[in-house]
Amino acid sequence: MKTQEFFNVLEQHKEKFLLFEYAPDQLVGGNYHITEVKHLTVDSVDCGSQTDAWKETIIQLWESPSELGKTEYMSAYKALAILKKVGAMKPYVLDAEVKFEYSNLNFHTAQLFVNDFEIQGNNLTIKLAIEKTDCKAKEICGVPEAFETVLESDEPCCSPNGNCC
Repeated sequence: MKTQEFFNVLEQHKEKFLLFEYAPDQLVGGNYHITEVKHLTVDSVDCGSQTDAWKETIIQLWESPSELGKTEYMSAYKALAILKKVGAMKPYVLDAEVKFEYSNLNFHTAQLFVNDFEIQGNNLTIKLAIEKTDCKAKEICGVPEAFETVLESDEPCCSPNGNCC
């Protein structure tokens, strides 16, 4: 989702509570804060010597330990006000991809992209997902798209009589 699209969703649902689902059925706690907004320029070279460049908006979410157990989430209106204040200080590239940086005790720090959003009652839930790493130069480097697994016997690999253990 582009930064402008995210702002439009917030604007259209200002009266809703803003929730973030960082994994299936796993929500960022109601004690979250928006602690940093990064305007990132990526300038890269891949393993096939191809160059690329793009912009990203990274919004960092942090759960405050002093507010554990908080059940009321930030409103989309408040989040939009915070993000507008940031934009007044450092303008956004509105067609930049928006990502969210988050971690907790059970989930490693990751930059998550917006996969979808959902409205349920008074809640606007932003559904985040992890993007797997990938080789951008598969064709140049001769990397096949799919790998085929071949077993030498009909027995399961790690059975007591298997062929690999």
